[in-house]
Amino acid sequence: MRVVIGEDEVLLREGIAHILTNDGFEVLAAVSEAVELEREVERHLPDLVLTDIRMPPTHTDEGLLAALRIRRAHPGIGVVVVSQHVQRRYAAELLEDGAGGFGYLLKQRISDVRTFTADIRRVAAGGTALDPEVVSVLVARASRGTSAVAHLTPRQVEVLGLMAQGRSNAAIAAQLVLSEKAVVQHTSRIYDALGLPVDADDHRRVLAVIRHLQAAVPPAP
Repeated sequence: MRVVIGEDEVLLREGIAHILTNDGFEVLAAVSEAVELEREVERHLPDLVLTDIRMPPTHTDEGLLAALRIRRAHPGIGVVVVSQHVQRRYAAELLEDGAGGFGYLLKQRISDVRTFTADIRRVAAGGTALDPEVVSVLVARASRGTSAVAHLTPRQVEVLGLMAQGRSNAAIAAQLVLSEKAVVQHTSRIYDALGLPVDADDHRRVLAVIRHLQAAVPPAP
């Protein structure tokens, strides 16, 4: 699996490259600026791009904007953005085109190497990977007011959160120490409560759940 990395902090950039190389990825380039990132993507056409959201020169959203341009120009390339903080609008912007192959992870999650590399592989395969804290913010905000999420049981909210992270039924069952049959029952009730069509495809159900959470967020006062 071929990867291009964009990260301006040299130690983190080299650390990510080392982690991915050790896990069997081929790191084609590791650069420090968004302009370089886009240039290397055009040059190599990798399977996946991993980039920081905040990059030089302003350290605001250069990396995110580069990631969005890459997704538009090359829909088949998976894109993972990493950040130190949760920003709901970043997830919303990545979701806008309705396609898969994207992830939004917090930098502190990289230390869990096994989960990190599994998330990267899922995105490269066309799936979705959202950091648990990103999902927690979406679920918490959607639970306010009259949203259908507010009427789910605590266990259903747990299952919903793991669905939004991109976890399969088997992974949800393992994490919550449930049978897969019980998870299927919970997901069925969640679909009913949220008015979503039942879909066995993991990726399509992730997109449906996240879109519902985005739409259910109350407007700012």
